[in-house]
Amino acid sequence: MGRRKIFSFALPVLAVLALGTGSLAQQKGVDSQTQKIKDDSNKVTTRPNDATRSFDWGKGKTKVRERLPNPYQLNSRRDVLVESIIGVLREQKIVVDDTSSRLKDGVVITQPFVFAKGSVITQNELSRYAVLESPDNAWTRAQYTLTINVQPIDGIRNNVSVIAKVEGRAVNGLMSEWLTLQSSGLAEDEFLSKLIEAVTGNSPEPVQDSPQH
Repeated sequence: MGRRKIFSFALPVLAVLALGTGSLAQQKGVDSQTQKIKDDSNKVTTRPNDATRSFDWGKGKTKVRERLPNPYQLNSRRDVLVESIIGVLREQKIVVDDTSSRLKDGVVITQPFVFAKGSVITQNELSRYAVLESPDNAWTRAQYTLTINVQPIDGIRNNVSVIAKVEGRAVNGLMSEWLTLQSSGLAEDEFLSKLIEAVTGNSPEPVQDSPQH
């Protein structure tokens, strides 16, 4: 009888110990799995499209060049150069005024080219293309007219000068009128840049760096 009592008493104790050991092992398994998840989430990914990738903000900035000389010297026969000028104007949707132009003399004059419409856009664009002495005016449209003159130096070299007449339509109460403004030189510079590229095959615009990812 003594042995049976001891055995009967020992069985519950062993069962409790076995349950405790299993529970502890299971808990350790959960802890290990949880720790692995945390470790994986803390790893730094290096995929190119990952949201945590770094940027080099020092590169990719817009490069700005100095304004081109005006007049600008180009090597070409004058008649060929005049044809190049007309071609560039056509690409820019600027119409040549055949009545005012004197193509044989190397003088090309355009019709007014509207480059801005609407009060907000016109104000911003005029501030780039013209010197605004009265910034309080309400501007609704802006346009410029180009006068391009090809002056031969010798048989192959020419000076190309560009003059822009910039105008803004100002609203004053119930009245509106076109006002001639002093050019900032931007319209002239933009055209010369396009012409140089057309004649030489090389753009004077600086090559922009691509942003590094």
